Formats: sequence, C-alpha cells, structure tokens
Amino acid sequence: MPSKKRRRKEGRPKIHPKNKYSDNPPDFALLASLYPSFQPFVFYSRDGRPKIDWTDFNATRELTRVLLLHDHGLNWWIPDGQLCPTVPNRSNYIHWIEDLLSSDVIAKTKSNGDNVRGFDIGTGANCIYPLLGASLLGWNFVASDVTDVALEWAERNVKNNPHISELIEIRKVKCPQNTLTPEELNNGESVYSEEVEGLPSSSSFDTPASEDGSYHGPPILLDVVRDGESFDFCMSNPPFFESIEEAGLNPKTSCGGTYEEMVYPGGEKAFITRIIEDSVVLKQSFRWYTSMVGRKVNLKFLISKLREVGATIVKTTEFVQGQTCRWGLAWSFVPPAKKIISPHVTEKNILSFMLEGLQHQFGAIHVLQSVESFFHTGGASCKLNASSFTVDITASTDHCNALLNKGVKDLNEVASFSNVQEALSNLCFHVSVFQQIPGTLLVKGSLQHRDSPLSGLFSSIFQELEEALRHKFCREKAGANSL
Repeated sequence: MPSKKRRRKEGRPKIHPKNKYSDNPPDFALLASLYPSFQPFVFYSRDGRPKIDWTDFNATRELTRVLLLHDHGLNWWIPDGQLCPTVPNRSNYIHWIEDLLSSDVIAKTKSNGDNVRGFDIGTGANCIYPLLGASLLGWNFVASDVTDVALEWAERNVKNNPHISELIEIRKVKCPQNTLTPEELNNGESVYSEEVEGLPSSSSFDTPASEDGSYHGPPILLDVVRDGESFDFCMSNPPFFESIEEAGLNPKTSCGGTYEEMVYPGGEKAFITRIIEDSVVLKQSFRWYTSMVGRKVNLKFLISKLREVGATIVKTTEFVQGQTCRWGLAWSFVPPAKKIISPHVTEKNILSFMLEGLQHQFGAIHVLQSVESFFHTGGASCKLNASSFTVDITASTDHCNALLNKGVKDLNEVASFSNVQEALSNLCFHVSVFQQIPGTLLVKGSLQHRDSPLSGLFSSIFQELEEALRHKFCREKAGANSL
C-alpha cells in the first residue's frame, strides 16, 4: 500500500496544462550553453543534474531573464532588490484567467471584438503579468504601481519590447495627501483585526483607516480605474506578509522584493479584502476580479467576505510550481449565464476519508449521529438507518449555502456559487460509516444524481463534514494534549 506521503504527492495539482513548461521544464544545461551570462550560476549535483542556487538572487534573476528571452522573446531586467518572479508560476496565473474568460459561466459582453483588457494591480518593476499576457495571448493591459522605481522599470521593460509595447499602459497610482506609506501604516497602531464570530457588514471591512473610517492606504482600484473604463479582469500578486521580518522567513529561496511589494498591514488578507471592497463599488466594470493567495487558510475568510457582499460567482484554484503552492481566487458580479449553482458537475460520484485515532469512548454510531446532526443544522432532510450505518441526505440550494457558509474549502477543484434564490433542484447523497480497525473508521459519501446542478458543491460540503468530524472525534497529534 502506498504511503500517505506518496498519495498526497500523487494527488497534488500539476502545473497548468497550457503552460509552456508543463511537459518541458526549463533545461538549465541547455540555457547555460546558449547564454554565457547564465552559465556561472549552473552547477551539477552528484547524479549529474544541472541546478542553480535558489537562495542566490542573481541566479534567480538571470534565470528569469533568459527564460523570458529564450521562450517568450522578451527583453527584461530589474534592479537589485526588486521582486523577481518565477516564469512558470506566473504563467499558471495567466492561463487560469484565460480559462475564466473562455468559460461560459458568465455571458460574454465584448463590444470590441476579441480584444481582452486586463488590469494588473501593483505590477512592480518586473511587469511580468502584462508582458506574459501580451506576448502569449495578445491581451491589452493597464499596469499600476505606486513607487517611482517600479514605474520606471516597468516602463523600461515595456519599451524594450516594441512588438507588444502598444498593448501595455503603465499607470501611476496617485496617492491622496492624507495617504500613509506602507512603513507608516505598519509602524502605527494595529489597523487590521480579524472578526471570527459574526462576519462584519460590507461597510465595516477592516482596512487601514483613521478614526473616522476613511482609508489611508494607497488606492488599489478605486481612484485608479478611470470613469467609464471597463476591463475583462484584474489580477494581483498581493503583499503576502504583515512585516518585513515575516517576509524573510523562507531560507530556501531568494526572490528579492521591496517593502511595498512584500508587506501590507494585515498581510494579504487585508489587501485582498480591500480589493473586494473596491469591487463592491465597481461591480460590473470588471467581468472577473482575481487575486493570488499565498496562504490556504485565508481562502475561507475571503470567500465568506465574497458571499457577504453578494458576488454572483466565486472560483478558486491551486497553482503548483516545484515545491511552491499558491492559490487563485476569482469572483464576479455579472449574473451567471446559466442559473446554476456550479458550472461543472462533480468529477467524482464517491468521496471518502478515514477517521483515525478515534477516542475510545466513540464508535461508528456516534459518528453516524454526528453526520445527521451536521446536515440538520443546515436544514437538510436526513434519514438515519442505524442497521446499515447510513444517512440519506437531501439538500436544496438554500441548505447547501447554509452548510457552506461555515466555510468553503473546495480549493483544488473549481468552487462557485450563485445568488439565484430559486431551488432549482436538490443535492441527494448518502453517507456511510464503516469500521476498519479499532480506532479507525471509513466515512464514504455517494452522490445520487451526478447531473444535478448542485453536484459541483458535493466535494465542498463533504470536506466541511470531514473537518467537523475530525475536530470532534479524533485525538490530536502526538505531542499535543488530549481532547
């Protein structure tokens, strides 16, 4: 039987299939032979494989330069200290947006043919997303930033590629007089706090603000997007960290990064929350709002925010490149083209998980009763059969939304929802509990109607059930106190 570690690795999402590096990862030896400037950074392991030192900023910057030149025909450079992007990872984000735009989840409203127009929030000196989007797909971009260095080098990188320069506009973010710099915001009193119990209203987002509630950080979308402008999407590689000390905790890589690129009061959660608040005002000025997310744990909070403010559709994905994982979050206020809860039926009719390390006082019947209770709390209809150790569940649209309001965890598959209130159909499935060995139970969920419009939520709901049961019945890991 394969180990759990191997099973997790095999089940991990792969690089986007449209990514140039999906089947052909960068060949360091070939690049070193073609580009002498890259050769000093390449060395060979004992088994003869070419490698580079990922903790060397000069090595990662030169790799990015030669990849952009060799594979994309782009001339590119950044000064010391600026954030150095990895080309395969950034390409994943571009191709995911391509998937969003080509899907039929929301209606296509183009009045200018097939010209796609995107907005890159905080493009940085590297200007990587506009360069890739323009060169790969011919997209038009507005790329914003707040610092002079970033704007200067982004403009330079665009001008050094005349074949796409007309597709990209570099736009300076004009900060109001009362705007605080990131350093001033971060050195002041706490300006961001997480509300766990009872989500705040859409007018009470926790963002850098003064006592009168006015926002004191640099503009993100509002006051940067001009009156009458419309875009197909926006994208952001947000500041992931709350402090510069936190930003330097990963000793395995050196990607550079200025304070403005890496740090924001409240970290990525606060920054993306601000994008959400701006999107509530701008609404359908963008077909899709998107952002990269560096921490999986933040997705639940952010999706709850989006449910709260009335987004019609939300999707998530996972980006994988090497040992690095990032997540993508997308939402829209455009009415769905089809009045359905999910544009995709679930890929699996049967899902299961193991409950290991059960406390000795609990058995299969206790878990079964908790399954019934879990779905009852969302209003779903449940029928428990103690002799067969099964629970049959029927959940409407409202029941599914109530269950998922506890938190959405569908990260590897597309997760979406609609605010359409009609109960279009029901989600029907049954949950079985099997004794494996003492202290271990198998919980299996079987979907009854795969073609149901609600079937795409089956995985999300089942993951919520798993989390609830583990929390209630399983012992904490070795070294922790018993429950």
